[in-house]
Amino acid sequence: MAPTAMMMIHNPATAAFGDHVDMEKAIEMLDEVKESIINAYEIKTGLSHAQLSHMMDDETWMNAKKAIELGFADGLLTGEKHETEIEAYAFSGSLVEKALLNKISAKAKLPMSERKTNAVKADDCLERLNLIKNWR
Repeated sequence: MAPTAMMMIHNPATAAFGDHVDMEKAIEMLDEVKESIINAYEIKTGLSHAQLSHMMDDETWMNAKKAIELGFADGLLTGEKHETEIEAYAFSGSLVEKALLNKISAKAKLPMSERKTNAVKADDCLERLNLIKNWR
């Protein structure tokens, strides 16, 4: 992987149209696709089925070093220029989203006297935030 690259693993997605039978077929297809992807990841990384499934559920992002550490990539691409040491990290998209929504929610709940500006907009923001939280 390039030193500046990011890798993300996630559940498969599709669009479907029809009645409940069509939706059940789409779900079965997505389950099979996920199993196929996990099989490939298991062979490549040696990580467990359960661990990989959870990483996909969480929409996990990794920098190049972390992808190499976990076995998703074989090595870091190098060039003639000097190399710099990079820290390995991975993060879950869903956990980042939840943390961000919680921070926004906490700010929006400040008493009117502590809000700097746009009090009405803050209330609107909180209402929209609750819609987003309940949408999933």
